[in-house]
Amino acid sequence: MTKTNTGNFFEDFRIGQELVHATPRTVTSGDVALYTALYGTRFAVQSSDAFAQSLGLPRAPVDDLLVFHIVFGKTVPDISLNAVANLGYAECRFGTPVYPGDTLSTRSTVIGLRENSNRESGVVHVRSTGHNQHGDVVLDYVRWVMVRKRDSKAEIPVAVTPKLAPSVSAADLPVPAGLSLAAYDTALAGASHRWGDYAAGERIDHVDGMTIEEAEHMLATRLYQNTAKVHFDQRLAAGTRFGRRLIYGGHIISLARALSFNGLANAFRIAAINAGSHTNPTLAGDTIYAWSEVKEKAEVARRDDIGALRLRTVAVKNATPAAFPDKTADGKADPSVVLDLDYWVLMPR
Repeated sequence: MTKTNTGNFFEDFRIGQELVHATPRTVTSGDVALYTALYGTRFAVQSSDAFAQSLGLPRAPVDDLLVFHIVFGKTVPDISLNAVANLGYAECRFGTPVYPGDTLSTRSTVIGLRENSNRESGVVHVRSTGHNQHGDVVLDYVRWVMVRKRDSKAEIPVAVTPKLAPSVSAADLPVPAGLSLAAYDTALAGASHRWGDYAAGERIDHVDGMTIEEAEHMLATRLYQNTAKVHFDQRLAAGTRFGRRLIYGGHIISLARALSFNGLANAFRIAAINAGSHTNPTLAGDTIYAWSEVKEKAEVARRDDIGALRLRTVAVKNATPAAFPDKTADGKADPSVVLDLDYWVLMPR
């Protein structure tokens, strides 16, 4: 009987299975500094205690996507250690803000299973929930991942595909307790554009690009305690069709969010992720750019100081974002598109 963890393969999962993930993680200011070093994020609320306190928060909260990655990372040894690829996200809501000193833990429930036609792998849907040390929900989301089978001949139960909401309702977007934007300083935030300055259908070229280094993406993935083999094991990766380690999809999400500052500097909080797809693989050496489309504008209930924008941010590799690469004539993602993310942000009115 082995004492080591080889991870779950597709045939090990069952509908309704509950997974309590190991290693609660206390978030520190060091984590925040390293996250900033990796992505260069510049949103003022997450960068400055003084700025955050002027809005009624106790101090600068941890970046929303750092929270996402830590909560996500807890799930990897049980869900995606033997993944082929992480495929997408839905119904993702950010809850109570996280601050340095908070401890995060994660639980998951298997809600969908579907074997692939080649019988070598299958798609697993899970709902994962992250809590702080007080039991408050900091993040709740669904993701689906393609996982290898241990035995291609293993019998698999009847396929179950969960029905997921196409988007999080604007009426359900959480606003941090005590937050007031009456003193929001757009000069310090880096741009004058508020909620009213954006229009549905508007497209924004975020202009800047970042080239991914091999060590950089591995450092980031280790920061989140994400142990998926496809990101670390070059000996294993050499036998795949790419012959190289894949970049963690969340790394691309954080790069795209950091790049979106140029054009969306006042989108100070991610409130929800409606859907997300990693449409093409990314490898070290690729240069990432991003563009965004305003899909929808919504008022926030009982607030005249905050508005919500539903954004679609598209990350592209090795291609100019000014041409807004998107879908080809057959409806598939352009080969340069590596991320298609649909999400809600909060913005001062």
